[in-house]
Amino acid sequence: MGLEECSQVLSVPTRGKGFFNFTGEVAAWLESVGAEGGLLTVFVTHTSASLTIQENADPNVRVDLLDALERIAPEDHPYAHHEEGPDDMPSHIKSMLTSVSLSIPIVEGRMALGIWQGIYLIEHRTAPSQRRVVLSYLGRIGRA
Repeated sequence: MGLEECSQVLSVPTRGKGFFNFTGEVAAWLESVGAEGGLLTVFVTHTSASLTIQENADPNVRVDLLDALERIAPEDHPYAHHEEGPDDMPSHIKSMLTSVSLSIPIVEGRMALGIWQGIYLIEHRTAPSQRRVVLSYLGRIGRA
């Protein structure tokens, strides 16, 4: 059996700075295409948002992570790039330090995530937004 490729673009809504779990949407898409075994790539098409696989049980983990990112790239620093607002340049720094793409193995039709892991879009900007995330699966596809 050969490998097949499937792609999908998701729109992930945000409410401003924070972690937004979209694991369920990714799992539903994989099921809809009949993914059995292969590799999923998740890619965000923005320079002021990023992706992570992180704990999905205790929300305080995400609170602490946001706090750490704020300390690394504070908005009140005198950045040279400031034309798009005080949260823009810190957002680029945070995006650079985290990830814009993830690779997730698919085993027996499911993402090989740990029990406490979820896929999150990290919104680094203050304003709500719709972020574009591209999913690309390469692997075996089941047929009904």
